[in-house]
Amino acid sequence: MAPLRLRDRDAILTEEGLIFRVYGYTHPPKAYVCNPEYAPATIYRSTDPRALRKKERQTYYKFYANEGLRFVQKKYPQYTVFHEPLQKRLVGVHQAHIAKTRRPHRKLQQLIAKQPRDDLLKALHKLFDLVATRSGLSKKDFGVFGSLLHGFYHPQLSDIDLTIYGRKNLARLSETLKELYREGKPLQNEFEGEEAIKGKGWRFVNYGPKEYLWHQKRKGIYAVFMDQKSRRAIKTEFEPVKDWKEIRNEYSQGVRITQRGWIKAVARVTDEYDAPFMPSIYQIELIKLLEGERVEDVQKVLSYVEEFRMQAKRGEEVYVEGNLELMTTPTKTFHQITLTHCPRYYEQTLKVLKG
Repeated sequence: MAPLRLRDRDAILTEEGLIFRVYGYTHPPKAYVCNPEYAPATIYRSTDPRALRKKERQTYYKFYANEGLRFVQKKYPQYTVFHEPLQKRLVGVHQAHIAKTRRPHRKLQQLIAKQPRDDLLKALHKLFDLVATRSGLSKKDFGVFGSLLHGFYHPQLSDIDLTIYGRKNLARLSETLKELYREGKPLQNEFEGEEAIKGKGWRFVNYGPKEYLWHQKRKGIYAVFMDQKSRRAIKTEFEPVKDWKEIRNEYSQGVRITQRGWIKAVARVTDEYDAPFMPSIYQIELIKLLEGERVEDVQKVLSYVEEFRMQAKRGEEVYVEGNLELMTTPTKTFHQITLTHCPRYYEQTLKVLKG
């Protein structure tokens, strides 16, 4: 069986109807580390009112937080893969278990090519025309994920979730969005004011709502599209995904990652080249170790937490708290701080120290 080529935010479906999202770009041979996103009502039910999704006569439920990880590990252990560097099993799907795939870039092209039949698709067409015309980008530079990718969106309630492929295209899009935000309607920065965090349940311990607001606003990839036809403010995301030529699968059986406890530190970002992607990677130099093992060779922060995507820029000082890991390769050894699904998830932090 020839290897299947997938990337972050591509979707995998199993024969039971489970829908997984490919997670990042580093995977074992003929398998993909994944995040469970949706399950059909035939095998899973949720009491969370946000979770319900319908597609014709089928009902699905969305997983929130670590619900999907727990469900798969308990009920469907075949959808785990052994990760050699970590020496443990992670949720993922072997190529032999893939029943179907859905690609965001292909779905967007299909949706744009057809006459829109409902308010959300009409809004998608208007939004895409606006952004593409102003930026000079084309259909092949974007994709669509979430409920639009899978066809169980709600025309009056669902958001518009888009991918943007490649660093150069992201830079061009970012400049265009800045211009559109300055002009005001129909596209606005979602985090322009405190309304964006009003009533938001907050669980992070060392990262406050107002700090979150400041960081999210300057990222610029989270917008609100003011659609006159439906008279609705539609939340819109532009999630960065690597272009094919930017992807290197760095999975290696010669690498070992060893847990070394918890760390709190102040550091300076020396490179944020991979900060927009999953995982977000920040090269750092340690300024001050506040808590944890006394190490000096901490070289990077590796974040799988969505909130910390595009969080800091080169030259900025940051406070970081998370899992200290020893990375051993055939040629070198160093430490890194990893932010990921773990028992102390909401204690993890990466934030810019201002003033």
